[in-house]
Amino acid sequence: MQAINQNKSQFKMYGWLEVGANGSTNNQSNASKGIPANFPSAYDEYSNQIQLDQAALYFERYPNTAQKDHFDWGYRFAALYGVDYRFTTAKGMLSQQLLVKNSEYGFDPVMFYFDFYFPKVAQGLNIRVGRYISLPDIEAQLAPNNYTYSHSILYTFDCYTQTGVNGTLKLSDHLTVQAGLSPGCDTMPWTTDAQVTGNFCATYTWSNGGNALNTCANSVNNGKYAYNNLAAYYETWYHRISAAWHTDSEFWYQYEKDTPNVYWINTGTPDTSSTPWPENLTNGKFLPGGGTPSTLNFGAVCKDPRLPASQQPARCYAPEWAVTNYIEHNFWHNQASLNIRNEIVDDIVGQRTGTPGKYEEHMVGFDFWAGSTITFRPEVSYTHVFSPYGLRALDIAPGSSVAALTNGALNGETSYQAMQALRAKTQAITLAADLIWHF
Repeated sequence: MQAINQNKSQFKMYGWLEVGANGSTNNQSNASKGIPANFPSAYDEYSNQIQLDQAALYFERYPNTAQKDHFDWGYRFAALYGVDYRFTTAKGMLSQQLLVKNSEYGFDPVMFYFDFYFPKVAQGLNIRVGRYISLPDIEAQLAPNNYTYSHSILYTFDCYTQTGVNGTLKLSDHLTVQAGLSPGCDTMPWTTDAQVTGNFCATYTWSNGGNALNTCANSVNNGKYAYNNLAAYYETWYHRISAAWHTDSEFWYQYEKDTPNVYWINTGTPDTSSTPWPENLTNGKFLPGGGTPSTLNFGAVCKDPRLPASQQPARCYAPEWAVTNYIEHNFWHNQASLNIRNEIVDDIVGQRTGTPGKYEEHMVGFDFWAGSTITFRPEVSYTHVFSPYGLRALDIAPGSSVAALTNGALNGETSYQAMQALRAKTQAITLAADLIWHF
C-alpha cells in the first residue's frame, strides 16, 4: 500500500506467507492421509515435517471509528491457503476438502463481512454482517494475530468462525457489550446442522486499559449434538504487570447434549436410535444413519469402553473445561518477546479430542522481528495426557485409540491392545518454529 498510494486510503491490501517446521517425539504422522500425530497440538500438528501453514491475502476497508460525526462503513475479505485451513473450515463452505477428503492442504475464505458504524448510538455502535472470527479468546487463527506459532489445546477445540450478524456497542469508557445471531459454530446457514444461535459478550476495562475482563456466552442454543454445536461459556482476563510484562488468562466450559456413545460404532453395532453412531458420511453429505463414519466430529466415550453393551447408554452429556495462561515479556524495544503458556484441558468423555483425558501443555517460545516484514517464532512444548480406562491419546490419528477400539486391528491386535504398546503415548516434546513474511 505504501508503494501504491503512500498508504493514504482506507482501503488496504496485504498478506503474508508462513512456513513452519517441527521435530517431535511423536512419529506416526502421515500428512498425505491427514493423520496429524502431534494432535491435539495445533498448527504444528503434523510431526517432523516442514509445511506451508498459511498463504493469506486480505482486502479491506476500515470504517473510521475514531470520530463521532458521521456514519461510516467498511469490509474485509480474507483468503487463506495452507495446512491451517483445517482450523478455519466451516461445514458447507468448501468443507469437502476437510470433511470428505481430509486433505493436508486446502483453501478457505476465512472472513468476508461488512461493517456499519453508527457513531451517535451510545459511544459508538458497529454492526458486522458476514463471516467473522468467533468473538472470545486470547488467540486467533491468523498467524500474525497470535503470540506463538502453535496454539493452546483450549483454542484448538472451541468455536473458530461464525456467519451471521454481530453488534458491538460501546456504552462507556469502561464497558462494551456485544450480541449476535448465527447458524452456529463453523456451520453455514444452508447445512442441516444450522440452527439459530445467539452470542452475548461484555468487556469491562479499567486501570487505563491495564486490566480487562471479557465474559462471553459464545453459542447459545439447545446444545444438542450436531456438527460442532457447542454451548460455550468463556471468561478472559488481561492484566498489564508493567510496561514490559503482561499476562492473559482464559477459562471456558462447553458441552454438547445427547452425544452418541462411540461404543456402538466401535463394535460395529447397527446404527439405530437406541445404538446411534456419530455423524456419518453418505454420498458426500453428513446424514444420520448408514454410510461411512466420519472421524472429524466425534461422539463420546460415555462409559468404560470395556464394559458390555448392557451397561452402555445410547447417548450422554459431553462436557469439557479448560484454563490457559500466557505470560508475555517485551524486549529489544518491542522487537522481540518471551512467550510462556501453561494450560490444562479436561475432555471428560472425549467428544472434542476423540480420547477422554486431562491434557496438560507447557510451552516456552520467542517472537523476533527482523525489520518490519519478517517474524521468526521458535518454541518448545511439552504435552502430557492422563486418560481413563488405560487409553493413550498421543502419537495417534485423532480418536483412533477409541474409534476402532474393538473391531480394528494392528498385526492381529485390537486397538485397545495397540494402545498399550509404544505406538501410542502419554507424553510428547515438540520443538517448532515458523517464519512469516509480511507483504
